[in-house]
Amino acid sequence: MFDALVLWEMIPPWLLATAWTIDVAIRVVMLGIVPGNRRPTTAMAWLLAIFFLPIIGLALFLLFGNFRLSQRRIQRQKDVNARVLEATRHLDIDDSDFDAPEWVKSALALNRNLGAFPVQEGNAVEFITDYHGSLRAMTEAIDSAQQYINVQFYIVGDDEEYAGPLLDALDAAAARGVKVRFLFDHLGTLRIKGFSKLKRRLDAAGIEWRAMLPLSLRRRQWRRPDLRNHRKILVVDGEVAFTGSQNLIEPGYKRASAHAAGREWVELMACVRGPLVTGLDVVFATDWSQETDENLMEDLSTVTPQRPKGHITGQVVPSGPGFETENNLRLFTTLIYAATERLTITSPYFVPDDSLLYAMTTAAQRGVEVELFVSETGDQLLVHHAQQSYYTQLLTAGVKIYRYRSPMVLHSKCFTVDKEVAVFGSSNMDMRSFSLNLEVSVMLLGATAVAELTRVQNEYRTSSTLLTLDQWSARPPLAKWVDNVARLTATLQ
Repeated sequence: MFDALVLWEMIPPWLLATAWTIDVAIRVVMLGIVPGNRRPTTAMAWLLAIFFLPIIGLALFLLFGNFRLSQRRIQRQKDVNARVLEATRHLDIDDSDFDAPEWVKSALALNRNLGAFPVQEGNAVEFITDYHGSLRAMTEAIDSAQQYINVQFYIVGDDEEYAGPLLDALDAAAARGVKVRFLFDHLGTLRIKGFSKLKRRLDAAGIEWRAMLPLSLRRRQWRRPDLRNHRKILVVDGEVAFTGSQNLIEPGYKRASAHAAGREWVELMACVRGPLVTGLDVVFATDWSQETDENLMEDLSTVTPQRPKGHITGQVVPSGPGFETENNLRLFTTLIYAATERLTITSPYFVPDDSLLYAMTTAAQRGVEVELFVSETGDQLLVHHAQQSYYTQLLTAGVKIYRYRSPMVLHSKCFTVDKEVAVFGSSNMDMRSFSLNLEVSVMLLGATAVAELTRVQNEYRTSSTLLTLDQWSARPPLAKWVDNVARLTATLQ
């Protein structure tokens, strides 16, 4: 058998000294670099990785440690944010014109100051929980298009029954002269079977398309690979829009493992009519300009409020690395701290930072009825285990955790606060959605909107089981260990 000691003695002393010096240098230097502009828990996780495995840890940090977009994109986003804020000031309604608690008005002001769109009245919002039904509704809207269609999804996958008919409708719209613009996330869609065929299809139809946040060494398009555009938006003629959690793909995400297990994704989309449509259209336009250099908002001064289509007041809240203040996290924690009666949250990937965790547990401890809907089994192994590592703290504080029964994946992202506020969109309650993903949320005001979203969450309750602290505490020690290790990896951002 080979003698390891002999091999060790064969290594020249100067090489050992050099390796030792590099090892120590990496640890000392990164000790002063990693904590900069990062959460303490995130910095500690990176430092642990670097101290245990200096070379590998450093390589991973260089690849995944920077959560910023390129300077060009950041500056563009800042310019757009400033222009949108200035150009839409005339659309803001006087908060004395609507009846809402002061904490709601404060949250609206926070959103506006951090880059959200105006608070606008006169909207109609219809929540759609049927997976096939939302695709049919979007297809019908596309069939009625006369001028333009703006499409933006994180994942797109062609098939005969679900996304296929919608793509057929886009082909037909382009053929009759409707301007069709299509955005999809590069990595989100690249990994779906049939990606090359999808691109050829869009080209053949004459649809203008771009991959969002593309990665290409040849074109010098490189950044942290998991900085992604996670938004889902469809706007037709500026009259009707759809947004929410659903991707443009069949409910099993074209995964053989999901089909074998009978697993489907449970989604929530909303059909929006009225002034909020303009906000969603502007979000699309900002992303389009980032990928194409084509300015769809050349004269933002012409932005005018649409005719009222309903009685709901709301606000569009874009977020992501282009908004350095993590405005979705600030909004969520502000609303949670303001709750006095009931807080119901649905999030498929619930991996909170300390501020969000404290807000939720504090709400429960001061007597607010706090409910959290999650999936019993997750589609992302590490994220699901990281999520489970928070259950003991939540249950101990009095949070009720409902787990949507396996094998389904509850992918909706929404929450309600008392009878005053309903929020839905693409943003999860995890550190990825707060720091890395470009997201879009919609905040609705009033008892009507809350009642509609509560109806949706009540549907989830009928398909869920309530988790108790005793049940959770009885898990095997190994299961707890796996959850805690996964929790550590979740903070490596």
